Amino acid sequence: VQLVESGGGSVQVGGSLTLSCEASGYSVSKGYMAWFRQAPGKEREGVAAIDTAGMPTCTYSVKDRFTISKDNVKNTLYLQMNSLEVEDTAMYYCAAELRPDYVLQVRNRLRPNGYNRWGRGTQVTVSS
Repeated sequence: VQLVESGGGSVQVGGSLTLSCEASGYSVSKGYMAWFRQAPGKEREGVAAIDTAGMPTCTYSVKDRFTISKDNVKNTLYLQMNSLEVEDTAMYYCAAELRPDYVLQVRNRLRPNGYNRWGRGTQVTVSS
């Protein structure tokens, strides 16, 4: 199983980026997936998650700015990020929960220990 992120880059405040996470050896339609981010010196933070039915969960700081989605045909997870702020600067990671028939409780969907497979990350830098 591999998760490969792409789409990161440098933008100015107020700009937009779309991150992609292409999965191989794993069907994004069958499990829980999420985006996390980690800034230097800070803990890894859950940004947005999506369940098997496509129901999203997101952290309050990105509500109404970020949208998580997945394309089951392309087997890819996305994170559309709008109105980017300097505080959004971080390495962004894609994560997946691979256990079949596992139910990940909503309260755990933005916690790193809810996932057992990670991508290597893509850097997002927002400047003023």
